[in-house]
Amino acid sequence: MRLSPSARFSRLAPLASRSVVVVLLALAFTLLTGALDGGVGVAPQTLLAQPRFLLANAWPGLLLAAVLLIWTRRALLAFAVAFALQGSIYLVNALKVANLGMPLLPADFRMVGQLRRGGFHLLAGYLPHNPWIYVGLGVAVLAIVALWRFEPPLLARHHRGKRAVAGSVTLALLVSLLVAAPGWKHVYNGRVLWMEPWSATATTNHSGLISSLMLFHLQVDGAHAKPDRKAARVLIDEYASTLQGLMQAPPTGKQLPDIIVVQSESFFDPRILQGFQRSDFTPNLNRLAAHATGGKLYVPTFGGGTIRTEFEVLTGLSLRYFEQLQFPYLQLSHKPIPSLVRTLKAHGYDTLAVHGNDPAFWNRTAAFKAIGFDRFVSRSAFPADAHKDGKYLADTALTNEIKAQLKDSGPPQFLFAISIEAHGPYDIDPADLAQRDAIVVPKGITGKDKLELQNYLYHLRHADAELGRLVQWLAQRDRPSRVLFYGDHLPALSDVYSELGFVDGEGMLAAPDTWLLLDPHHPQAPAAHADTAAWLLPAVLLDQIGIHEDAYFALTGLVGAQLAAFTRTPGAAPPLLTAVDQETDQRMRSVNQLRMAGKLTAVLPSQLLDTSSRIAHERNPPTSDPQGVILLP
Repeated sequence: MRLSPSARFSRLAPLASRSVVVVLLALAFTLLTGALDGGVGVAPQTLLAQPRFLLANAWPGLLLAAVLLIWTRRALLAFAVAFALQGSIYLVNALKVANLGMPLLPADFRMVGQLRRGGFHLLAGYLPHNPWIYVGLGVAVLAIVALWRFEPPLLARHHRGKRAVAGSVTLALLVSLLVAAPGWKHVYNGRVLWMEPWSATATTNHSGLISSLMLFHLQVDGAHAKPDRKAARVLIDEYASTLQGLMQAPPTGKQLPDIIVVQSESFFDPRILQGFQRSDFTPNLNRLAAHATGGKLYVPTFGGGTIRTEFEVLTGLSLRYFEQLQFPYLQLSHKPIPSLVRTLKAHGYDTLAVHGNDPAFWNRTAAFKAIGFDRFVSRSAFPADAHKDGKYLADTALTNEIKAQLKDSGPPQFLFAISIEAHGPYDIDPADLAQRDAIVVPKGITGKDKLELQNYLYHLRHADAELGRLVQWLAQRDRPSRVLFYGDHLPALSDVYSELGFVDGEGMLAAPDTWLLLDPHHPQAPAAHADTAAWLLPAVLLDQIGIHEDAYFALTGLVGAQLAAFTRTPGAAPPLLTAVDQETDQRMRSVNQLRMAGKLTAVLPSQLLDTSSRIAHERNPPTSDPQGVILLP
């Protein structure tokens, strides 16, 4: 039967009104997302000037709202839930920026899997303490429940078949975006939106947080640069004769020393800060540095991300050359990784890692297996009464465990110790409040900032004291030894740094850490000052004990000094390179990428082939000790 115009209008009018409601809600969602974001490029007032930026930043949330609308048939509920979930991402981003000075990156979402592996206890300390935030979250949950209960459906139930088709298509679009389907690169790319791959902060500020996440997810995370074998060979050939002579040099000394590497949590020398130039919070470091090799240490992270520095030290690979590796232990496969550990094992070393925390956090159990450790001693292997100070195990307990693990006979030992006492957050009271409160800080640092700084300095003193105690104990042993001590990154005290400033005028993302390499039995005279980067420490260590057969480490030892200061925290301003430095840097990039892929030997001249890679190791199947000592194959 043919409908009259008025009948057709009566049928179309409700559909049109429903469409208007959805369009208005979508527009409000887009503008509110821009307001919540706060980035200059996606502010609501930019709607007419650059609507593409606003829409791109809101698009994932809009797709989610569409899926929820089709499923629930309730418009306000769908957009409210989508906005609430999006808001939770912005809240986490605000916490990360406040503590680490960097916005969220796609790799951060890998941390979700760490919550059940010992990570919740550590990460929960960074949650906001303001009760009104949790009141607001509770109100939001109640509002969503009320909408679910009382909001009348916008879509009719009898269109179930059509809704199922529309819902499937919309959900497929959302999933394709989340899994980085190539087609989305036409929307999220540097030509369409503002993107600075070297600076997540700048990208986020101009394109919005959500767009920034999608840009890095689509354009950077999946990008694996192909190494230039010719460029790598040019660099190797340039140093070939020097390398050959170095690799054939005999070891220094008749007996290989025990090697103890201490990665001291958040350790740095406060004298690089204005107002602390004459302070003495690290007397043992200063005393030992007068008879050792050490200096500034450039690390690839700030305030957190310990495993970035840790990965560089253990592998000798620079994360500058692997931009997609934000959290290497979480992103790498379980295949063997070339490392300092494997080079030492080829020379008969027993290799052991010690850390007073959950072994699964940061995926260290699998990562240490891939890197080549024989054993990993975790928190449960420490004595039940091991001393805690503040939130974590004290550095005294770590020193005690080092002493317990080192043997007085047998093959040389490589022990990699990871401290945790000085880990943030720094608003948790330590064991000795009087000692903490007696710490004097510069004027201008007050309230919460003062308390956090005092707590950090309290723990810093303990780390320094344990360095002195460890070296003194090693000096009394009969076995030769070397100690490599370094800080993994500066602590997350952003407000303090902003208030005080650094002596050299650099910002907190470019400020260096500190390192020290010494022989407890034979103090060095005179001391050698050397600024270097975390990824170059293996070459420095191997050179001092006279192991040169690994061509990669020998090469980095020769070339590294030229490139050390270019190590940067993600988000820091890119380094200024001369034409010569750029050329060397690009060649070293290819060398690093070939090394990571296990293909470096293919471009080495026959006389430089890595002899240690020819040594076959037979290992027993992996077992796990119930006391927390994990035996790695």
